[in-house]
Amino acid sequence: MASKYYVVWRGRETGIFTDWATCKKQIDKFAGAKYKSFKTLAEAESAFKGSSVSSSVGTKGGSAPQATRRKANTASRTIKTYSAQEVEQLKAETKIFTDGGCEPNPGEAGSGVAVYRDGKIDSLWYGLYNPKGTNNTAELNALHQALLMAENEVDAKRTVAIFCDSKYSIQCITQWAAGWQKKGWKKPGGEIKNLELIKEIFSLYQTLKENIKVLHVNGHVGVEGNELADRMSILAMESKEEAFVRYTGNIDVPAILALRAG
Repeated sequence: MASKYYVVWRGRETGIFTDWATCKKQIDKFAGAKYKSFKTLAEAESAFKGSSVSSSVGTKGGSAPQATRRKANTASRTIKTYSAQEVEQLKAETKIFTDGGCEPNPGEAGSGVAVYRDGKIDSLWYGLYNPKGTNNTAELNALHQALLMAENEVDAKRTVAIFCDSKYSIQCITQWAAGWQKKGWKKPGGEIKNLELIKEIFSLYQTLKENIKVLHVNGHVGVEGNELADRMSILAMESKEEAFVRYTGNIDVPAILALRAG
């Protein structure tokens, strides 16, 4: 159990973190960063949802009252970030990790997935290379493949959790798409980018949402499954694999993690 829990309302990534080093990465030299530590996870979760932000919120370039007002206005649009410890402790028979990469952005894009069953790595997947892709399309493609895999797991009566490090992808599918659909797939701010892909993924998510969890993790903070999915996205770009295929090499986790990260 963590000795403290750190809530970041405004930083490079927002959410709840279980160690100061990870929290600091999100707020250090980030203008207007807003954060606070809590003694218990319950207090942190309550604060992150906007119910107990006090004047002792830490700020970098901003005031605490402003942080409180901002949190109240954006509570419905935030999502919780799961730490490596929380990922490990979460009860799910199948855990699917996704990642997408693009070098440069836009540029050559690829997606990767790592599948764990009963706490052990089961398979790795990579592909969907696009020479003119973006980071967002790569992340969406990876999430789409994870949902297709989750569909089979649900049919097999297994509990499933999907972990993605793209808040954009998660919120597109679990939050924003429902509103866009009600408005005829339009939004006040202009065009919905990647709309056809989002429609397809959202339709699949609607059939699965009662039986799965789609959760956010930060990239490169020690979540093994996320790191493996990252290496698979790099492999997709380097191999220029257009299909989405299973990795057939030896799943030597330390050796794969030693490969270039995205």
